[in-house]
Amino acid sequence: MEQHRTRPPQRRPRPTQSPLSPRGAVTDTAAVYRVPAPTGRRVPPVVLTLRRLPNPRLTGLGAGLFAAATMFVIGCLDQLLFDGEPLVYGLLFLPVSALTAFWVRTADLVTAPISVPIAFAFGTVPISGGTSGIGGQTMAVVTALAVQAGWLYGGTLVAGVIASVRKVRQMGRRQRARDAAARGAGPGAGAGSKASAGAGAAAKAGTSAIARRG
Repeated sequence: MEQHRTRPPQRRPRPTQSPLSPRGAVTDTAAVYRVPAPTGRRVPPVVLTLRRLPNPRLTGLGAGLFAAATMFVIGCLDQLLFDGEPLVYGLLFLPVSALTAFWVRTADLVTAPISVPIAFAFGTVPISGGTSGIGGQTMAVVTALAVQAGWLYGGTLVAGVIASVRKVRQMGRRQRARDAAARGAGPGAGAGSKASAGAGAAAKAGTSAIARRG
């Protein structure tokens, strides 16, 4: 009799399962880091408006001519529109003084407080109301200057303060530039002194060796 061989049942391999990550664990691939947006310093709207204005650099003579011509035009318009009102002329003198001090170059900052009063006196000619003749016109201008002395001093003070602030800032920038140059030249100067000291020592050693041989 033939005996049938019985094969034992083969077990199918179970698919390997990836180990479950414990609860609360965060994988590197799923982690999302949100970088906060940089918050810059908010600039006031007035500063932005001032930055959009033209920023010429006038010489001392150019700044004086600008102030004198502008005040003369303002005086003529004041005489035509407001019958020579001193209040209008004095109020408009303040921004002209500020612009003169802003637009003059840093090398001629000292001329701003000097040219502004001259421009004020020149601009009072149309609104002074003097009689014909040089003497009568001069007396009318002197009287107008005495009456509007407050506006004259105020505009001169504005120009002087702005010029002083600009001068101080310029001195601060120069000082910072000197400090940065000194810090940058420090290591190089030390290395140079060490190299020169080494060269001197080598020269002395060479001369001493030659003397011994001799």
